[in-house]
Amino acid sequence: MMRALRPDRMTYAIKAFIEEKLGAKYVESRSIDFAKSFEESSAGTPIFFILSPGVNPLKDVEHLGRKLGFTTDKGNFHNVSLGQGQEIIAEEAMELASGQGHWVVLQNVHLVKKWLPVLEKKLEFLGADANPEFRVFMSAEPASSPSAHSIPQGILESSIKITNEPPTGIKANLHKALDNFSQETLELCSKEAEFKAILFALCYFHAVVAERRKFGPQGWNKVYPFNVGDLNISASVLYNYLEANSKVPWEDLRYLFGEIMYGGHITDDWDRRLCISYLEEFMQPELVDGELLLAPGFAAPPNLDYQGYHTYIDEAMPAESPYLYGLHPNAEIGFLTTTSEKLFRTVFEMQPRETGASGGATVTREEKVKQIIDEIVEKLPEEFNMTEIMGKVEERTPYVIVAFQECQRMNHLTGEMKRSLKELDLGLKGELTITSDMEDLENALFLDQVPAVWSARAYPSLLGLTSWFIDLLLRLRELETWSTDFVLPSSVWLSGFFNPQSFLTAIMQSTARKTEQPLDKMCLQCDVTKKHKEDFMSPPREGAYVHGFFMEGGRWDVQQGIIMESRLKELFPAVPVINIRAIPQDKQDLRNVYECPVYKTRTRGPTYVWTFNLKTKEKPAKWTLAGVSLLLQI
Repeated sequence: MMRALRPDRMTYAIKAFIEEKLGAKYVESRSIDFAKSFEESSAGTPIFFILSPGVNPLKDVEHLGRKLGFTTDKGNFHNVSLGQGQEIIAEEAMELASGQGHWVVLQNVHLVKKWLPVLEKKLEFLGADANPEFRVFMSAEPASSPSAHSIPQGILESSIKITNEPPTGIKANLHKALDNFSQETLELCSKEAEFKAILFALCYFHAVVAERRKFGPQGWNKVYPFNVGDLNISASVLYNYLEANSKVPWEDLRYLFGEIMYGGHITDDWDRRLCISYLEEFMQPELVDGELLLAPGFAAPPNLDYQGYHTYIDEAMPAESPYLYGLHPNAEIGFLTTTSEKLFRTVFEMQPRETGASGGATVTREEKVKQIIDEIVEKLPEEFNMTEIMGKVEERTPYVIVAFQECQRMNHLTGEMKRSLKELDLGLKGELTITSDMEDLENALFLDQVPAVWSARAYPSLLGLTSWFIDLLLRLRELETWSTDFVLPSSVWLSGFFNPQSFLTAIMQSTARKTEQPLDKMCLQCDVTKKHKEDFMSPPREGAYVHGFFMEGGRWDVQQGIIMESRLKELFPAVPVINIRAIPQDKQDLRNVYECPVYKTRTRGPTYVWTFNLKTKEKPAKWTLAGVSLLLQI
């Protein structure tokens, strides 16, 4: 029942169930102290770290090494980061270490696939009669798919395997960030109050950006490897800048942390804006006076000692929720639903497969695929006759050219669909030899997935085959209507385009021609109306009416005409028709607006279309942190 009604709460329900039936130790993740695992290693039993994002196991090895007297300074701790040409260095280090009883760390062994068999033999050979103090530590990232595994079985069988899951939740992340420092660190700086306050905010910033990844594209457009190194180096920069300046150089610090230390990883402009917005919220003078809220209900701490900060986190931190990141609670529904789907898929894949005849007439796989082929072929209309269409038009306006391009792209897609389905049909009848392409197509149809050969020619979409095909037919109908007389529809369904940018550019081109202004001095003005597409009988005098937008992360308030907080469980509220017209750049009013990115699908990132300036009463940073964007399809 729980799964049917609220899949997003399923992981919590299962956790409670396991705790009740098996005991709490199965749901609590406390990592084992590394020194304990080390006791089980020997000269012939290496330790193998399976890396996970944001966790650096090397710290544990170095820390234990220092305790036991193995350090780089003493020359008995060899750290080799593998990559091109490093194999020789690794071999030399291992030969020296096995005789002398040193420690060797081999980082990222997955980068040298060809050398791994040599490593396997070397470990076996050296481990047999090495100095008992000799130890080897290896690390590798897990492969993305089972077929990409490259670590030889012998290495895995002989070693102790350790994986450190990154901490989950902001509280665990904040503790972990603070663990990189000590009471000595806090006392380093002559401007003690400022240093401690900013360092704590920096730890909170680190925890937020690392853990925000779990919210998928609404968290970050791309996944970035933010790590402890970024935090440590930012702390050193902070110390140097505070010592060198009489006043706190807030502007410089924000720039260094946001554009260089953390920003150095970031390749997407919107993600960069998000990172800078966090720092603008956290790094400001009120922080030192203790008047700043790092999150709703979580104030920046007073001046405490190292242990005091850890205690403060435990006592003052509100329960885990998207609010701590500046997001709305709705943001977690999607990621919790995905997590539970993954969980059920894994459980399902582990079920024994029942085979054997069942009673009654069952539809075979081939019959089912045959039905799907017939249905699609029957519903697909004739391709657009481009010669005839182009003949209808006297003047090729920017809008007409967009319509031409869309019709051509649609032909390109539907033509391939008809060709591949016909071929598969003949294959199933036994008139053609089945090729691997035909098999892939058959598999996709059977599993209700959009075949790869189609999606390569189509527009980005996250739909399953059935709903994708319904959507395709709607797009075809829009195009047919438009290409009969080429009169601009009273409201244009922007989501229906392969290339929505081309239509938005056409609005600017039309205006630029009319007003005889250069195109590169134009921009788009977006006014959200209060009506829906049925309420419009004709296009506007200037520009175009467009519809088909949904907002994620917030909602559009029709009465007030501004962005507002989402309502609970309303994930993608629709936005009314928008009147888009072109205006000269120097005429645009950027007061009280949020620059809102428009994306084709929920994956965001590469599906970026345009930026719309939407009115807001709140400060724009609020919507940046909430990940507010417009989506053309959900």
